[in-house]
Amino acid sequence: MNADFQIEGIAAGESLAGRRIVVAMSGGVDSSVVAALAAASGAETIGITLQLYDHGAATGRTGSCCAGQDIRDARAVADQLGIAHYVFDYESRFRESVIADFADEYAAGRTPIPCVRCNQSVKFTDLLGIARDLGADCLATGHYVRRIAGAAGAELHRAADPARDQSYFLFATTAQQLDFLRFPLGTMPKPQVREIARSLGLGVAIKPDSQDICFVPDGDYAKIVSKLRPDAAEAGDIVDRQGSVLGRHDGLIHFTVGQRRGIDIGGQPEPLYVVRLEPATRRLVVGPRSALAVGAAMLEDINWLGGNYEGPVTAKVRSLAMPAPARFDGSNVWFDEPAYGVSPGQAAVLYAGDRVLGGGWISGTEAA
Repeated sequence: MNADFQIEGIAAGESLAGRRIVVAMSGGVDSSVVAALAAASGAETIGITLQLYDHGAATGRTGSCCAGQDIRDARAVADQLGIAHYVFDYESRFRESVIADFADEYAAGRTPIPCVRCNQSVKFTDLLGIARDLGADCLATGHYVRRIAGAAGAELHRAADPARDQSYFLFATTAQQLDFLRFPLGTMPKPQVREIARSLGLGVAIKPDSQDICFVPDGDYAKIVSKLRPDAAEAGDIVDRQGSVLGRHDGLIHFTVGQRRGIDIGGQPEPLYVVRLEPATRRLVVGPRSALAVGAAMLEDINWLGGNYEGPVTAKVRSLAMPAPARFDGSNVWFDEPAYGVSPGQAAVLYAGDRVLGGGWISGTEAA
């Protein structure tokens, strides 16, 4: 059950006695195993959980993180491991920096990624600050990604298990944050992680993974958006690329670029897909799949981890998409072959092999 936490001045495999590791504990099996690995290293280990929901409303809620039963699970694991565990109330901060942004993005016709925003703000800014205040040598999390020491400093790489890789969601991690972060599960397949939990008798060993956005456990994100931004739920016209009205929709918040489901317009020579959302006029622009072909994506708020790298790249424009060969000019991504379903509000993450070079938020696209 060894894990290399790469503490400066300590060789891999040596005891970390006298060192301090803070572990971000969400109440799931992954972060629980990280806490167990940290405790087994000999370091003083402290578990931290950020409460992101109202205690009453979240009681009994499972399949998410940082709320209700999940907090109790994290505390039970910490007690079993004999480590300190603290819960910090970050409900207001989470609501302002993640949930409000989520609603704003949908209202603006973009498709947000709240997990990245959460990592940017609450987890890798606020939680990292707490860990530093506690005098920690590092902050360890249960993300499936690898941190590798490179010639110019720490590098971010894809997880060894491609089925579990979470590097797309961590592209906004800064070099300074990466210096302090550790990801001990990045070299492990998920079955091994569960086996470690089972061998230790942890109650979370068979706990299911969360599948949906944590603050939308029922998957009905439109309900959240319509509650916070009622205008985004207003009906409007479905039009073709020439502006001809084909039908009506019941709110742009139900659609994203590349979507086919829910358009429900028959009598067309080809299946229709969402090509563009126009919030100002509440129009949903649709067209054939060929209309989705994109030759380039314009990026904003770029985070670069690649140093002086100028070689070939692959670009991933959705969390479940395969990285595609591309060229990056510092602000735009140019695809070698047309890309499909590229939506403003999503991220374009750039790779050199398994290494994450960085990425940015897609602000617009150029047709192929």
